[in-house]
Amino acid sequence: MAGSMAQDGSGAGARVSPGAPFGTGNASGHGVAPGDIAIGVVIGRVSEYFDYFVYGIASVLVFPMVFFPQEQRLQGTLNAFAIFSLAFIARPVGSFFFMMIQRRYGRGTKLTLALFLLGTSTAGISFLPGYDSLGGLAIFLLAFFRVGQGVALGGSWDGLPSLLALSAPKGRRGWYAMMSQLGAPVGFILASGLFAYLYGSLSEEDFLSWGWRYAFFVALAVNLVALFARLRLVVTHEFDQLFNERELKPADGREFFRSQGYVVVIGAFGAMASYVLFHLVTVFPLSWIHLYSHQSVSEFLVIEIVGAFLGAGGIVASGLIADRIGRRNTLGTLAILIAVFSGFAPTLLDGGTLGQDLFLMIGFTLLGLSYGQAAGAMNASFAPRFRYTGAALTNDLAWLVGAGFAPFMALYMCTRFGLGFLSFYLLAGALCTLSALWINRRMAGRN
Repeated sequence: MAGSMAQDGSGAGARVSPGAPFGTGNASGHGVAPGDIAIGVVIGRVSEYFDYFVYGIASVLVFPMVFFPQEQRLQGTLNAFAIFSLAFIARPVGSFFFMMIQRRYGRGTKLTLALFLLGTSTAGISFLPGYDSLGGLAIFLLAFFRVGQGVALGGSWDGLPSLLALSAPKGRRGWYAMMSQLGAPVGFILASGLFAYLYGSLSEEDFLSWGWRYAFFVALAVNLVALFARLRLVVTHEFDQLFNERELKPADGREFFRSQGYVVVIGAFGAMASYVLFHLVTVFPLSWIHLYSHQSVSEFLVIEIVGAFLGAGGIVASGLIADRIGRRNTLGTLAILIAVFSGFAPTLLDGGTLGQDLFLMIGFTLLGLSYGQAAGAMNASFAPRFRYTGAALTNDLAWLVGAGFAPFMALYMCTRFGLGFLSFYLLAGALCTLSALWINRRMAGRN
């Protein structure tokens, strides 16, 4: 499900000359330019998000019919979303487990094992027979492989986003911070495009029988390519020396939570508005349209792809804006705008094709502007030696509390109480972000 995005908001310790153009210069006197780091970040995040959205879209278009044919479509979709959330619960477990492996065997071994587990779990889903063949065992295996994906995604944290942020020249931290966030719209565009093609080109019988499996085969191939590309970076002597200089190493879990646990909580809730909105404009609208609208699924996926391009533009713009007014101010301003959007969201989504399209366009634009700076804006609050572990766990917790249950909760509550629940959900996320930013500012002032 999507991959690690936490980045460090601090530029402390960076040796790049202030004002150095992106992709040039030397990050630490070791022949590693920020552009080299950015390449690894983007490759890793695109592969993780592609895998993540392939599963998310399949939870709407495939799994209710293949693994829950005995249920009505709504209940089948809710069951699929419940299994979808298991990866977010398992992700922190994977982070802890694979950090122990890294402390003993190194970053390269950890990353290889994590991505091997991710590939195995994805391949397992692609070959998994449906309920008609295996009965309840098929559902159990789907949940088992989904947990495997979550553990693997927790273990795939490579620290490159933090290294990139720490290597950012002064005054360019917002620009560098948004780099890894670009993986989200790119991964969504690729996954949605693939499903739009398969769903529109095949008969329903062929699509549910074998067509959907091709998307998981592609996800497996993308992960393998990303594995080799990232390993070529992180296992080099130059990168290893940079990680050591920045103190980007796993910390002992008990010591970390004893002294830094509160920072993880504040950082996770500081990104809440973005993470709640994330699923409410990607996976949830597709499920609502699929269940309660006559609009073509393929056409709706194309509209979502257009929205994702707007989101990508918003992410790029967020880097420029954050460098002018600050990352925290950017997050706060966008949280207020998301709160305003929450008042119109139900009306738009219930407003026919035009309203639904406007919901997506506005939602994706706000998501891009906010999401571009949502990861790691408060990581500078971590003590340097806890920054690596803190960035990973803040990201895990943000996904768990902000996005992990969003598709299930939104669909369940909206079918039960109406689309007005979207207003409450988005507003709650915006208030969480504003509260966390206020607490963080007060704590920084006291320090």
